[in-house]
Amino acid sequence: MIANASMGTVKRARNGNFAVFAANGMLLASWFSRIPDVKHQLQLTPGSLSLLLLSLSIGALLGLPIAGRVANRLGATNTVRAGMLIAAAGVLTSALAVQFAQSLLLAMLGMLLLGLGSGTCDVAMNLEGTVIEQAIGRAIMPWFHAAFSGGTVVGALLGAGATAIKLPLAVHQPTTVAISLALVIWGSAQFMPATKESPAEIAASKVDAKSPWLEPRTLLIGFMVLAAAFTEGTANDWMAVAFVDGHQLAPALGVLGTATFLVFMTTGRILGTSALDRFGRVPVLRGLFAAAVVGSLLVVFGTPPLAYLGAAIWGIGASLGFPVGMSAASDDPKRAAVRISAVATIGYVAFLAGPMLIGFLGDRVGVLRALLAVGAASAIAFGLSNSAKEPTK
Repeated sequence: MIANASMGTVKRARNGNFAVFAANGMLLASWFSRIPDVKHQLQLTPGSLSLLLLSLSIGALLGLPIAGRVANRLGATNTVRAGMLIAAAGVLTSALAVQFAQSLLLAMLGMLLLGLGSGTCDVAMNLEGTVIEQAIGRAIMPWFHAAFSGGTVVGALLGAGATAIKLPLAVHQPTTVAISLALVIWGSAQFMPATKESPAEIAASKVDAKSPWLEPRTLLIGFMVLAAAFTEGTANDWMAVAFVDGHQLAPALGVLGTATFLVFMTTGRILGTSALDRFGRVPVLRGLFAAAVVGSLLVVFGTPPLAYLGAAIWGIGASLGFPVGMSAASDDPKRAAVRISAVATIGYVAFLAGPMLIGFLGDRVGVLRALLAVGAASAIAFGLSNSAKEPTK
């Protein structure tokens, strides 16, 4: 339960949560930007590298289902800080394991901790975001996810610079950890003040303590988020490869395809809040998922110029599915934490299974044609978008 707060308090909480989202994105991207160096230093094969990356996904899937209950017990502030401390320990463990121990197993342990901590932080910061959104009375959740995207850009740029000057992992990663922790400590200190529940509210919450995994609406929102996450994650993982292998472009132009997608996805998250406020969740989501279908088809079947246009349309189409799913899961504040946890867990499966699915299809029909799966996923999300409808007042 959140105490009544002034608009100044709400705005401070909003700005603080921007910092937390950005810090989480920066920490992850900073590590991933050094994956080629990790592969080289540990002399990893593609298979062993996939085990390292899988460790992160497993850690996240361990943390996400319990993060909601942890947040209910500890509050968003403490949960965000605990999650980021675990994630920071994971990054440091992996960096030191690569730099000094040359140990894949220790690096995998670090990745497990990074996934566990980042996933826990993810649920808590989304929970805080929904509280702030409801206090402001506007659909601003996409702005928080835009901040995460901005953080990934900063982390990637820092990583590119560190790689260019051959900065050791044991210097680069601790520096990024220190910056991320400072942002999280400051940002979480701005969070909305919580008040203790009354005995009557505690009794009522125990009566209404059924599992979110048994709620049809929560599951439908989760599967919509799963499809949306697949639409987003596939572009991040495979867009550049598809442009290079499928359209026979230079590697730098392939990266430009991914950059086009990310720029327009971030833009959609910044500007899409006005559309949500004006038209409501369902019409906006349906329009965006339809755009994702069109964009993916242009990428697959268009000429290179049309493929870039398709990447832009795809980016806009992928922009709001995940953040709106978080908002929809939190429509009942008393059940928000456990529902967000369940929805995030379902959605994260896309980041675990999506790359493998596209890789499997790519071996048979080529990566470019494999991206048709994005159109199918977006069509499924279109069909499920009614589950995110705002509650009747």
